[in-house]
Amino acid sequence: MNHIPAHFISADARPMTRRALAKLRTRQVVLDAAKRLFTQRGYEAATVRDIATEAGMSTGAVFANFNDKADLFNEVIVSDYEALAQRIRNAANGEATVEARLNSIFSVAYDFHLAQLPLLQAAVSVSWAHDQAAESRTREGVRQMLALTEQVLQRGVEAGELKKTIDTALVADLIWQGYIANYRLAVFDGWALPQLRERLARQIAVILAGFKA
Repeated sequence: MNHIPAHFISADARPMTRRALAKLRTRQVVLDAAKRLFTQRGYEAATVRDIATEAGMSTGAVFANFNDKADLFNEVIVSDYEALAQRIRNAANGEATVEARLNSIFSVAYDFHLAQLPLLQAAVSVSWAHDQAAESRTREGVRQMLALTEQVLQRGVEAGELKKTIDTALVADLIWQGYIANYRLAVFDGWALPQLRERLARQIAVILAGFKA
């Protein structure tokens, strides 16, 4: 990450003070360091002290920006989803058919997460221990992905490719669940990007078969 995530910046149009901007930059440096260590070591092995050292800061500076390690990890994941969502928006505009667009955006997602697979494993593992507030925060990223998928499906309806009776929210969720489940094949069976792409393409074809106009 080399940018300040959008959710850190207030919707208020007033210019930020120098102090506020410096705080955001410090926060981003900590996030970058945390992401590197969470990816390399996983959630449990990456301590706040190690993250502070990686960032070139004190542990006090970390805690001045994040409540605890769980809060820091959640922000890493949410920021990752924001970065991925932007890549997916770009991919969705470059294909002709709804099926091609879906395959394109999820291929981008596989490529993004396979490059940092330990981080994704940690995110899935930690999610089971979330409290309600943390889970709701993390799901903001998932909601972005689902919303983008649903938009692609809706474009398919408007183009006459898909039936108007399709439940776009449900179908988007079915595709998402298949996409996520396939990561087990990458983790435990060593599947690479081409295999994941091909499997999800078949899953998407099956899911959409009953909704083709």
